[in-house]
Amino acid sequence: MAIEQPDIAVIHRAQRGDERAFTLIVRAYEAPVFNYVLRMVGNRTLAEDLTQDVFLRVFQGLRGYSLRARFTTWLFQVAKNRVVDELRSVERRPRSLMTIDDAPRLEVVDAPIERSEAITALWRGVEALSPDLKEALLLRDIAGFSYNEIADTLDVTLATVKWRIFKARDEVQQALEEQGVELDGRREVVDARS
Repeated sequence: MAIEQPDIAVIHRAQRGDERAFTLIVRAYEAPVFNYVLRMVGNRTLAEDLTQDVFLRVFQGLRGYSLRARFTTWLFQVAKNRVVDELRSVERRPRSLMTIDDAPRLEVVDAPIERSEAITALWRGVEALSPDLKEALLLRDIAGFSYNEIADTLDVTLATVKWRIFKARDEVQQALEEQGVELDGRREVVDARS
C-alpha cells in the first residue's frame, strides 16, 4: 500500500507559509513517519520527539523543496536523516540496556494468541536488524515505497535497495525460525500493519 502524494496546490500554499496547508501535510503523513521512526529507534517517547523534529525540519525546508522529487521521498529522506543523526548520537552516549519489555508493542485487537506471539516475534526480528537493513525494509513493507523511491530516499543504488530488503527479510526469517515461529505454516509475512 503506497503512500499517496499530497496535492501540489497544498504544497505550494505550504511553501508560501500557509499554516493550514502545512497542517494538512502533517495530518496526512504524521502516522507513517511516526511508525517508521518508532520502528527505527524502538522507543515511543523518542519517536514522538523525533517525529515532531522531522516536521519542524520539513516546515523549515519546505521553501527549498522542488517538485523534482516526489514529496514522500523528500519527507522520508528528512526522517531518515534525523533518525541517523539520533542513532549516531546514541552511539556516542553511554549505553543503557533495554529489555524486551521496553520495546514497542504492536497491538492486535482480538487476534489469536498464536498470531500475537508471531507478530511479537516478527518485530523482535525487525528490531535486531542493522539500521541500513531496517530502514529499507520499513520503507518497503510499512511505508509502501517502491524500490526506486527507496533508492532515492536512502540515496543508494537500486541494486543496494534490493539486496538490503532481501537480506533484511532473510535475517528476519532466520530469527523467526530460531524462535520456532512459523507463520500460518506457509512462511508468509504477517501483515505488520494489522
